[in-house]
Amino acid sequence: MILDLLAPPLCWSCHAPAARGSALCGACRAHLRFLPRAPVALGDGPLGGRTRGVEVWAPLAYDGPARELVKALKFQGATRLADQMAALIVANAPPGWLREAGGQAGGRAPAFVPVPLHPARRRARPFNQAELIARAVGARLDLPVRDCLARSGAARRQVGRGRAERLRGPGGAIAAAEAVPSEAVLVDDVVTTGGTLAACADALRSAGAQHVTAIAFARTAGR
Repeated sequence: MILDLLAPPLCWSCHAPAARGSALCGACRAHLRFLPRAPVALGDGPLGGRTRGVEVWAPLAYDGPARELVKALKFQGATRLADQMAALIVANAPPGWLREAGGQAGGRAPAFVPVPLHPARRRARPFNQAELIARAVGARLDLPVRDCLARSGAARRQVGRGRAERLRGPGGAIAAAEAVPSEAVLVDDVVTTGGTLAACADALRSAGAQHVTAIAFARTAGR
């Protein structure tokens, strides 16, 4: 508290003073663009892709303050933001989406599966932002996290790749590294084309998952 008085916390988006414990100032919070609670089917509509009925939901559009929070977590090591991102996900999720494997009738409680980082990326960054968000969501809902996917092969960043290339999935391959949950909710920080989530969903199904859905903190709207 004394440190906050000497150096008040700053908004991660505009760098104006923010309330203690808040990632954004009041003005930037007001500029968060919330998306409809209805999930979007990858491969059906604006996200495109090649999936078999995988649905994704995110509370926020990937722009403005939401984009700055993702950048701060991923590139500036602001790992405490993962809990605030999880709070927004849990508070705004469609009814039953997180606790009942996407609302599937009769479905068992799911496990959260973070989208994996390539080993080369993990060596450069000492954490996986998707895993941090998944564990924060799981802790809030008292549901397990299963870090059961692994990425291998050529390491290519999604940033800078064309849309058609992104839709074909991430560089390298994604496969199950251990037993997968029957009911799985994939977790990522942001969804653009959905190619990475598509590859993860395919890997889970190939390893025996019966029902796969996905959540993220933010999603590119209008695609």
